[in-house]
Amino acid sequence: MICFMFPGQPMARNDMPLEVPAFHDMACHCQDITGFNPLDGSLTVPHMTENVRLQLFGTTMSLYRYNQLLRQGGVPDVIAEHSMGIYSALAACGSVDSASALALTARIGTCLTTMGAKREYAVASVIGLAFDPLVSVAVNNDVYLANHNTSQHFLLAGERKQIELAVAEAAAAGAFSVKLFPSDAPVHTPLVAAISDDLQRIVADYTFREPQVPLLDHLGQRQLTASDIPAFLVDELCRPVFWEKTYHALRLRGVHRFQEVGCGTALTKFNRWIDSQP
Repeated sequence: MICFMFPGQPMARNDMPLEVPAFHDMACHCQDITGFNPLDGSLTVPHMTENVRLQLFGTTMSLYRYNQLLRQGGVPDVIAEHSMGIYSALAACGSVDSASALALTARIGTCLTTMGAKREYAVASVIGLAFDPLVSVAVNNDVYLANHNTSQHFLLAGERKQIELAVAEAAAAGAFSVKLFPSDAPVHTPLVAAISDDLQRIVADYTFREPQVPLLDHLGQRQLTASDIPAFLVDELCRPVFWEKTYHALRLRGVHRFQEVGCGTALTKFNRWIDSQP
């Protein structure tokens, strides 16, 4: 069995297939739908934060790479998603079209930016601490565990000043890599519940078809149905991403081959780390 994995927001706009007409077409499609062109970074809308642009770039790259794989005869047996990768994953499984996937990315991302108008948020990548010590760091500094990627790789999210304190404590506790990144909102934490009504109104504008390829969610590792998807799209922004559990669940389903569909190889590296653990 083969699983196509759709990663979340990339850290930068790079590795673009600049000479490929199909990518140009997808970039223009993104601009038509959202006002942002991932190819040259241009905008036809008044304002869009860097995080929303990166989210749209990630969705565009995933849609492009998925189409390329289909043309090469690649067909997944199951689809998995990580964080904002859910929107391209929905298009890949046939639940929405590419225009809706791009529009959802832009509208959800823009809605999240409203949180940053009141407070400054950040996320921190922490590598080298086990789960229990990291939870203590999070509790001590009033921040949240947002991504549980492997037994040693996590993402924390919360207000920037508290994240800065958490990063310092994690480093002192033995983490061998800590990196802080600015964020529009504390995504994948309970704090996002403050705008859940706005998020629900956005999701309600779309109709979701039954996935034609099984789509596994990153919360409870269940196979999503059309009726599950609207609630999941809001719920997943308020709760952590559990990639390690998702990977184990995919293995138990009989998946033996994983194809990352999007920017970079983050999920592939997570899988290798998980496999290396006893």
